[in-house]
Amino acid sequence: MASGKKLGENLKKLRTHKGLSQGDLAKKLEVDRAYISNIENGRMNPTLSTLEKISRALGISSSELLK
Repeated sequence: MASGKKLGENLKKLRTHKGLSQGDLAKKLEVDRAYISNIENGRMNPTLSTLEKISRALGISSSELLK
């Protein structure tokens, strides 16, 4: 499986497990909800700094997003 697609699946699973909507996460990151959707669907690859922000917002390590 492509790494971007796997990242997106992990993000969606972890986000929903935390009870957050795409909009909730987008607000925490100060980005558009569509950006979160594009990451989850494997259409966009976030930068390393964005990955760190996502992991902090979810209260997890960056490596959990990349498993």
